[in-house]
Amino acid sequence: MTNRRHFLAGLAAASLAPVRGWASVGAPDYLAAALFPDGSYRLAGLDVNGEILFTLPLPARGHAAAAHPHRAQAVAFARRPGTFAVVIDCTTGRETARLEAPKNRHFYGHGVFSANGNKLFTTENNFEAGEGVIGIWDSQSYTRLGEFPSGGVGPHDMRLMPDGQTLVVANGGIETHPDTGRSKLNLPVMRSRLSYLNLSGRVLEQVELPRAMHKNSIRHLCVRRDGLVGFAMQWQGETSQHPPLLGLHRQGDAPHLLSAPVADHSTLQGYAGSIAFAGDGQTVAITCPRGNALHRFTVDDGQLSGVFPLEDVCGLGPGPGGFVYTTGTGLVGRLRNGKAKTFAQPRCQWDNHLIPIRGPA
Repeated sequence: MTNRRHFLAGLAAASLAPVRGWASVGAPDYLAAALFPDGSYRLAGLDVNGEILFTLPLPARGHAAAAHPHRAQAVAFARRPGTFAVVIDCTTGRETARLEAPKNRHFYGHGVFSANGNKLFTTENNFEAGEGVIGIWDSQSYTRLGEFPSGGVGPHDMRLMPDGQTLVVANGGIETHPDTGRSKLNLPVMRSRLSYLNLSGRVLEQVELPRAMHKNSIRHLCVRRDGLVGFAMQWQGETSQHPPLLGLHRQGDAPHLLSAPVADHSTLQGYAGSIAFAGDGQTVAITCPRGNALHRFTVDDGQLSGVFPLEDVCGLGPGPGGFVYTTGTGLVGRLRNGKAKTFAQPRCQWDNHLIPIRGPA
């Protein structure tokens, strides 16, 4: 992961004012949403040691967030099927704008800025048409500029590729409608896929799993500096079946699916929460809150390299020599040198994700 010295040097090289950048709020490494003991939903900035550098109020439960690449500004997204996203100036804690999903749209909880920070892209559901769209927003005024198809149904997570010109979208394939809450409407015919799009919405590549795994919903993503994409899945089929929940993909190649031996894998209840590459990029891991475990794999050979029992673990990000994780019980910990060590005690209920502020590991 980029350290603070390199990050500040990058700011100076770009002729940006660090007083308004992330350094002004302690140069946090991650953003995470949480429910705090006083009953408030908040967005927090954390460093790699689990220290909370700031917390900012949210109007309701948050899911994930997008960090502006230069300004100390975050966009926090409502949990699906929410229709709001809050733009927060992290230096003042003030809400500076609020995005409202257009008519017949709702957010899916994720978004990403362009490399220069001028635009924000959001994953959305066109629920009347049963199709996914990517919303485009101006990041100065936060007015909507337009939208384009996501390349599938149910786009959830989305990341900007290292070339700065390509979006990779996790089209989970599940059709929903806000009138039915979080009910899944098309499981018998769902089709999950990775979609690679340019910033104008042109489809560059579509990747689907084998037909027998069409109910394996691609949900969350991570991207390595060299363009290798990791994806975490959630199985919508029979609970007696235990397909892989982690995949790797490089553009132009077939996906490579990874799985632990059945004794470990069958306890995960078909559900992977978050995914991340380690700080050195040599390993990849998924969190499994329903199975109370974190599974780590070696990237080069795809072999399981560690199973770590952690109650309600879900948030995951790259850390020095390994990973940083959060749990729904309030813990923040680090996985390094084959050991999981908690270094922050319960003080809130962390939500699903730990979002790195400074891009791919």
